[in-house]
Amino acid sequence: MTKLFTCLLTVVLLALASSLASAHDPSPLQDFCVAVNNPNSAVFVNGKFCKDPKLTTVDDFIFMGLDAPRNTLNQLGSNVTLVNVDMFPGLNTLGIALARVDYAPYGLNPPHIHPRATELLTVIEGTLLVGFVTSNPDNRLFTKVLNKGDIFVFPMGLIHFQFNIGETNAVAFSSLDSQNPGLITIANATFGSNPPINPYVLAKAFQLDKSVINYLQQKF
Repeated sequence: MTKLFTCLLTVVLLALASSLASAHDPSPLQDFCVAVNNPNSAVFVNGKFCKDPKLTTVDDFIFMGLDAPRNTLNQLGSNVTLVNVDMFPGLNTLGIALARVDYAPYGLNPPHIHPRATELLTVIEGTLLVGFVTSNPDNRLFTKVLNKGDIFVFPMGLIHFQFNIGETNAVAFSSLDSQNPGLITIANATFGSNPPINPYVLAKAFQLDKSVINYLQQKF
């Protein structure tokens, strides 16, 4: 009897640990839950209110316009068009999002993190140098040159980047396994936080002169 109780307790604890450790979006318990901004006549599910299923239409499940090139005339030479649950209410509770990324020649999508999603990148046009870095203590870089039709995966929560190494424009599409994957751009978050991180902290962390840190904080 004692052994049976011990086994049952172990199974229960493992099940609880597994459920608490899950980092993915909750699985839906209905066919769909189109997001609406009307709390008076809707149910709150996974961060959004659900539209009455009887009032949903086919238009709730379509998003158009990703065929058009985006403006890359900026310092980085890139433009990310994210289609998440805020842009596309039909994604609510489905655990997926999409992004179109346009790159000018030598354009960069700088090192960043998606805290809630793994990313699958598909190159549509051009040639990209991509990579991600593993967590401490190894900090190992996995990097590859991708051409049209190539697919690369960036594991959840790891720093990654894409750089157009070609002399022509490049385009890629990213699939992310969260309706709201989140984004932390390393340079912006570190040097452009509000309020600013104490420059002495950053100077010691990056082993740089405080004047360099002050310059970076002003730039971001």
